[in-house]
Amino acid sequence: MFPYEQLKQFTQNIFRAIGLSEADATLATDVLLSADLRGIDSHGIARLSGYVRLWEAGRINATPDIKVVHETPSTAVVDGDRGLGLVVGPKAMEIIIQKAKQVGTGWVSVKNSNHFGIAGYHAMMPLAHDMIGLAMTNASPLVAPTFSVERLLGTNPIAVAIPANEQPPFVADLATTTAANGKLEILQRKGLDAPVGWIQDAAGNNSTNTHELKNGGALMPLGGEHGSHKGYALGAVVDIFSAVLSGANYGPWVPPFVSFLPLPANPVGEGIGHFFGAMRVDAFRPADEFKQHMDNWIKTFRAAKTKAGQAAVLIPGDPEREMTGQRLQTGIPLLDPVIKDLETLGQRFSIKL
Repeated sequence: MFPYEQLKQFTQNIFRAIGLSEADATLATDVLLSADLRGIDSHGIARLSGYVRLWEAGRINATPDIKVVHETPSTAVVDGDRGLGLVVGPKAMEIIIQKAKQVGTGWVSVKNSNHFGIAGYHAMMPLAHDMIGLAMTNASPLVAPTFSVERLLGTNPIAVAIPANEQPPFVADLATTTAANGKLEILQRKGLDAPVGWIQDAAGNNSTNTHELKNGGALMPLGGEHGSHKGYALGAVVDIFSAVLSGANYGPWVPPFVSFLPLPANPVGEGIGHFFGAMRVDAFRPADEFKQHMDNWIKTFRAAKTKAGQAAVLIPGDPEREMTGQRLQTGIPLLDPVIKDLETLGQRFSIKL
């Protein structure tokens, strides 16, 4: 187990070493480690060396000039200037929050960015302002649309955060695939097979080989064998909102997260795209009234009759919130391959893990 503060200091030092300002290094660290705290280990510090390799390859700008390139009172397009998505994302969400304060809602589509960590972090930012938050991003093409063997979509997550009163907020954060690619990477590190329904081989058949993507296989859309068209549709919506709307790359042209793969030829846009939204609750009904009814909604679902052997119905966000409390007290577990990777990274910059 590694104490949160220890990993926080190490991560900040690494981000500073590649040229981020103190403020941006602190912000990027907060976003990245929020994944580890919430139990989403696939998107946390295990990806730190991947970001550094992208910087080394010249694909991440450590000092981006993030700016609005088009806007209306409630909308904007933000150019991330090839910045770290962990920094571009929160800054774009701050723009939205200000717009929502003024006109009730704010919507921003982002281009020219990079991987932004967990979508839930960004979606939760408006909660402090009695707002509903929405975050989504496209990602490198690892997913085959229904009936296809060609990888055209990313795992393309969607997150929605809704405030309540006495109850914790409702926070849904999900990939539009059966499982995120990071979970596949965790199984690889553990030497385990993938469950049926996660991946298909190059011919489109179900596979449990966690290395299938290297053999031309693909991740499968959410919904499984008989409902993947629903996950495919959701992933497509994310791709269009995040990239076609902003001017980022979409479909097979989205840049890969791994630095050793070449950028797609003949790009159709700039970088990776995100889409964010914030809605003031009182733009629809009094905030206190709404949050009281959210409490009622949450308590009603918590009290739902359960199947034999099941303790209780969970509300989206419950497992992550409980995990955060636990890991802040006991520390964050890291797999041996991740520890070795971080130690190697630290040695490169003379920074001790």
